[in-house]
Amino acid sequence: MDIHAIQDDLRAGNPAIGALVSFVGLMRDMNDGDSVAGMILEHYPGMTEKAIQAIVQEAEQRWDLLGIRVVHRVGRLEPLDPIVVVAVASAHRGEAFRACEFLIDYLKTKAPFWKRESTHRGDRWVDARQSDNDAEARWKYRDD
Repeated sequence: MDIHAIQDDLRAGNPAIGALVSFVGLMRDMNDGDSVAGMILEHYPGMTEKAIQAIVQEAEQRWDLLGIRVVHRVGRLEPLDPIVVVAVASAHRGEAFRACEFLIDYLKTKAPFWKRESTHRGDRWVDARQSDNDAEARWKYRDD
């Protein structure tokens, strides 16, 4: 994942863009107090892309945006590997920041991905976090 290439593609010489906000999620080497050596990220092809497109469409309905890019990896990952890139372009920074945060919050809860971590104790599935559900819930009644 080349964040600069994603940003350049998103801008594509559009002089109406005044703000480009991006988020890169990286794999950590610790989770729930254990050292994590790697992770396998699984998904259902077709279903996952459809869910991501629905999230993108919702962001486009909420804010006046000039472009969105979402790249989410699957397969084997190691600590420091990028997992997800979300980039949003708009005329103004406020919309771009809010849309980017919305997109990552919704990706964490509404996109069907499953994580299996490798630790010194063996492999384990990663459960959903209440903090991710709380982050998503903030957007349910917001229209800014």
